[in-house]
Order: sequence, then structure tokens, then C-alpha cells
Amino acid sequence: MVKMVHEKITLEDGITLIKFARENIETYLKISKKAIIPDEIEKKYSGKYGVFITLNKLDGNKKMLRGCIGYPEPTFSLIKAIYNVSISSAIEDPRFPNVTLEEMDNIVIELTVLTPPELIEVNDSNEYLEKIKIGRDGLIIEYGMRRGLLLPQVPVDDGRNWDVKTFLEHTCMKAWLPADSWMNKDTKIYKFEGIIFEELTPRGEIILKEI
Repeated sequence: MVKMVHEKITLEDGITLIKFARENIETYLKISKKAIIPDEIEKKYSGKYGVFITLNKLDGNKKMLRGCIGYPEPTFSLIKAIYNVSISSAIEDPRFPNVTLEEMDNIVIELTVLTPPELIEVNDSNEYLEKIKIGRDGLIIEYGMRRGLLLPQVPVDDGRNWDVKTFLEHTCMKAWLPADSWMNKDTKIYKFEGIIFEELTPRGEIILKEI
């Protein structure tokens, strides 16, 4: 699936989409209105995808998470999803105060386009350790009304070197579940892949991120 995403979405597309996401955020922070989607962009990016926008604030050589919101499922067209979650990442992430326009001078934007989540079927919870690959898979964990998601880049970003068990535990905790809930037979675990684009500097070069 991720190969298909790579074939359909190029670096040129990533550059266009991140630039639009930044314009949308900064327009909203300036005048409390979203940017207008150009007709050619709306037409070109009409396919449906899951999408996450991550905002990272630069602090020397480190990046500090400042907001991350997205749609795990391919519910909206790619451009509509980015149109919505770019604003949400700046002002609706409950973990952080609203981003200010001044902060955007020191924030880099990361865009992750997702493949549809796939339920991992196992007979024994230890099979998850073999069926999940660090650096390729993102995870969604569901138990009852609890749901948590971590993107594929999380286990390796910022000097982290998680193994699969650690990744599972942190995804459980993201869902406000005990860390060992992934071993419960009633817990559902989904995996997905993603193609990731990111700004290296605010309004600067945009690259295809390798993880």
C-alpha cells in the first residue's frame, strides 16, 4: 500500500501541500478565516486519504511538538483533509495552547499521508512483535471507547530507538490505557503506513522524510 502512495504522491505534491497548509494556518491566525483553496489544487488532490499535520517548534537542534491532529481514515479528499487539520493542529490540540502567528516563524510543518488502517489479526498477543515493523508501521489501538494512535515516525524521531513492545506500550498509553493492554485479547490493533514530508526550516526546503 505504501508503494502505491509513493507512486501517486510525489515530492512536488508534498511541497505544494505543505505550502498550502502553512498558508492556511497563517491566514487563519491573521484574520480568523481559512485560505481559499485554488481550483486546480482542489481538483488535483481530490482522492481520499488519511492525513496528519504535525507542528514542531524549533529549539536549537531539537524539535518540540506544538500540535498534531489528523484523520486516520480516508474520509475526506486529500486537500480537504489538509484544509481542516492544518488549522486544528494549530488551535485545537487539547495538549497545547493555541499557536500564535509569531510562533509560526519558528515552527516547521510535517505532513503524513496514510494508507487505510489494517486490523492485525493474531491468535496470541506475542505475534504482534513479529507483525509490526518499526519505521514502517503506525499503530492504532482500540479497547472499548478508548482509542490511541501513533504515527510511524514516532518510535524513531528525536533520538528515540523504541522496539515493537515499547511502541505498543506507548500507543496504549496514548489511548489512556494501561501499557500492557495490547496483550488483552479484546484489544484491537491496527497498523498503517505513511509517506511523510517536512519542512527543514520554517518556510524553507521541504523534503520527503526517510524513517
